[in-house]
This record gives sequence, C-alpha cells and structure tokens, in this order.
Amino acid sequence: MKICALCKKEIEVDKYFSRKAICPHCKGDLHICLNCRFYSATAHNKCLEPKAEFQRSRAKANFCDYFVFGDGKLWPGSDREKAEAMRKLEDLFRK
Repeated sequence: MKICALCKKEIEVDKYFSRKAICPHCKGDLHICLNCRFYSATAHNKCLEPKAEFQRSRAKANFCDYFVFGDGKLWPGSDREKAEAMRKLEDLFRK
C-alpha cells in the first residue's frame, strides 16, 4: 500500500501506473514529485536524483523518468509524523 501525499490516505497502485493516474480519494495526480521516493524539500531542485530535470510544480503530474513511488515515508508536518513523534517522546519518559 502507498500513501497519497496530497490527502495522506492509503491507496493501492500497480508497479507500473500511468502518468495520468489519479488518487481515488482526492482525485489528485499520483505521478508527482511529492509522491516520489527521491523528493526532498532540502535537496537541490527538491530532488535527490541528480539527473532529474527541474519540475516547476511538485503537486502536478510530470514526465520525470526517474519517478519511483515512495515507500510511505512520513511527510514533514503530517499527522502521522506528529503522532509518531509523540509516541517516541512518551516512550522516552515512561521509565
């Protein structure tokens, strides 16, 4: 299962899916930088793949040949990230 970066809901995608694929929940594009495993807000051009071309919009479908759907990592500021941080903090002070 993968997670849509736009609505943060789980989705099921094939290994090979179209550039025009959309999320069944929010109807947003899926072949976007925000869903790619190479996306990084702190990297040059916001991409860890040095050969990838600059993409003007990170939330719209693009033609990047290096796109690989992310493994469900937590996005900065997401509810899941906050919940995980709180769990770790509580575990730290339980003893």
